[in-house]
Amino acid sequence: MHALEDPLAKHLAAQGVIVLDGALATELERRGLALRDPLWSAKVLIEHPRAISDVHRSYFEAGADVATTASYQATIQGFAQRGLSRQRATELLQLSVRLACEARDDFWADVERRAGRVRPLVAASIGSYGAFLADGSEFRGDYSIGEPELVEFHRERMAVLAASEADVLALETVPCLAEARALSRLLREFPGARAWLAFSCRDERHTCHGELLVDCAAELESSAQIAAIGVNCTAPRFVLPLVRELARATRKPIAVYPNSGERFDAATRAWCDAPQRVDFALHARRWYDAGARLIGGCCRTTPDDIRAIATARITGRA
Repeated sequence: MHALEDPLAKHLAAQGVIVLDGALATELERRGLALRDPLWSAKVLIEHPRAISDVHRSYFEAGADVATTASYQATIQGFAQRGLSRQRATELLQLSVRLACEARDDFWADVERRAGRVRPLVAASIGSYGAFLADGSEFRGDYSIGEPELVEFHRERMAVLAASEADVLALETVPCLAEARALSRLLREFPGARAWLAFSCRDERHTCHGELLVDCAAELESSAQIAAIGVNCTAPRFVLPLVRELARATRKPIAVYPNSGERFDAATRAWCDAPQRVDFALHARRWYDAGARLIGGCCRTTPDDIRAIATARITGRA
């Protein structure tokens, strides 16, 4: 990452919207990999890294402008619990970025694929503290530690990923304002880093922990390093009103990448309820019209959903 650069702004200036990718972990599960593990998709970094490359490639082929790395649940602390050294954990974080970069570069090497597109980006995922706990608290935010401890928890992983070849950091599934504050504060230690920050939300107005999303966005507005603010892993039915809430408080680009609308059971680490049928093309147009400029999917979405967004005739991608 290079100081003062905003890779999102460059993309948006060229095409008006950025199509994000979709689910990684649940897409790996759909392809037959077993991920019922506290490390979740980070387990695949150890065991089947090429499968991650294949998913990245599928999303680029579907029209995604961004590959989000397999580091959401990859933490120094989580790898240590598995018995891995700090050096090995660092190598796996670096591998997550390298896999995404290689998939992007292989895709972009075909000149015919470049027509009407800007060179895709790589976003290094930094999941919430709740993801490390692996108890579903990324959808509650009821942490037993405060902001200083959250800064310490995130510091080492952010240092590794901020020094990588990723274009931007993706601070994801943040359930509470305290963690957003901690991440924003920590970013200042890495002045060359730019990030988007996406909250997980429980309804049309509130984060999962219960703060008003509009208040959270207003508090982050002064951070020059946070290049976009949004919501992710939130039910699609809440996204349109949430975009409108964000638009009241921020001039930054708004990012939305909901899950499929199913419910996650933390006890069984499984998605429950019947699969939801979501018309992502229709929703993407509505989200764009309301102000969203980074649009994609999260858990249980697929390359087909991203293809629907990419071909939805949104401004700049028509």
